[in-house]
Amino acid sequence: MSQFRVEKRRVEAELTLSSGERLNGCFFLAGSSATHPGPERVVDLLNTETGFFPFEVPPATGTVLVNRRHLVAARLVGASDEVRLASGYDVATVRHVSMKLSNRMELRGAVRVYLPEGRDRLSDYSRSTEHFRYLESAEGTFVVNVDHIVELSDLPETHS
Repeated sequence: MSQFRVEKRRVEAELTLSSGERLNGCFFLAGSSATHPGPERVVDLLNTETGFFPFEVPPATGTVLVNRRHLVAARLVGASDEVRLASGYDVATVRHVSMKLSNRMELRGAVRVYLPEGRDRLSDYSRSTEHFRYLESAEGTFVVNVDHIVELSDLPETHS
């Protein structure tokens, strides 16, 4: 084995692409992150660079390269609790929202706003510089590409 080989862990997900296609497979994530303590998360992988990322699909196909710009959302299957690894998760303001996406899909769930009180409105959340963000819902944990959010609105807490 090469001394330069970096072991990666796999995180299962279902990708929804702008073409309408859905891909089931795995992200490859590092055991540690360069930007925070702990393991690399899917949002770290997607927000760190632009362009393509590797995604493992069933064995007959192997690994494909997916263009981040065309990823609408990823539903995490094997690591739905990774959102809880974010620093400040337990104290962040929770907003219950509806996200209408460019592919006419609507996601309803909770987002966390990691900003000080008074600057933790949904409009503040919408101005964050991260392109990929978590949404927690009854259907699972999603990583959503904000470039594909057409409409974002607050919901009463009981609708998530």
